[in-house]
Amino acid sequence: MKTKRTLKKILLYLSFVIIGAVMVFPFVWMVATSFKTGAEIYSLNLIPHSPTLENYAKVLKGSDFPRWFLNSFFIAGITTISVLVFDPLLGFAFCKYDFRGKNLIFTMLLSTMMIPTEMMIIPWYMMVNKLGWNNTYWSVLFPGLSSAFGIFLMRQFFTGVPNDLLDVGRIDGLTEFGVYTKIALPLVTPALSALGIFTFLGNWNAFLWPVIALDSKSKYTITLGLAQFSAENLSRWDLIMTGASVATIPIIIIFLIFQRQIIEGIQLTGVKG
Repeated sequence: MKTKRTLKKILLYLSFVIIGAVMVFPFVWMVATSFKTGAEIYSLNLIPHSPTLENYAKVLKGSDFPRWFLNSFFIAGITTISVLVFDPLLGFAFCKYDFRGKNLIFTMLLSTMMIPTEMMIIPWYMMVNKLGWNNTYWSVLFPGLSSAFGIFLMRQFFTGVPNDLLDVGRIDGLTEFGVYTKIALPLVTPALSALGIFTFLGNWNAFLWPVIALDSKSKYTITLGLAQFSAENLSRWDLIMTGASVATIPIIIIFLIFQRQIIEGIQLTGVKG
């Protein structure tokens, strides 16, 4: 019996290793290719014989990658801050306060989650065109300044905050905003972390709306810039892989730093009801 359990564990771990290797291998190949010379990129060797940083020098100095980096950081950062400010406020209001039309408004809000992003492109573009925001950072920012998913997520977590605890704060003289910031908000920190991380990564990787909203190359995000760079260097796979590696650096850093929060966030968003 013990032997069977041990064998099952070995097979389970072996399957995890194989699946992990299959998923990680393309990324490892991409990074390894970024250090290869043009003559070596078509070789089957994973590790380059003569590693070089020349590709990174060409990408960073011979293109607008630094500018695209700053654009993406600005857009993803502002959007994340906005979501972390407004979504918890709205989630708390929907959870802890009673007002006329509350259920109807919340139901309408949730219904927007069923609409594919592609169907929102035309209304967004008409709004941008009417307000004169064409080819501006604001045109990319405004659709993501608040999200129905974030409001729903925060509302679900605020349901776990006891009302009696909030009443104690009111008795002690806290204002409603003080009750929110000093009592309720600290108790949902894991949800805030998950929401912030997912929002930043989602905006960093966004492509469809930015490619429609932005025309100037100097305003491109990293995803648009990488697509433009790849089109200009169709046969230079060493440079394309280098550009792709540079574009993924922030994602890798975020995962390494916030690995625990990301895993907890996935668990929390899956089981909280």
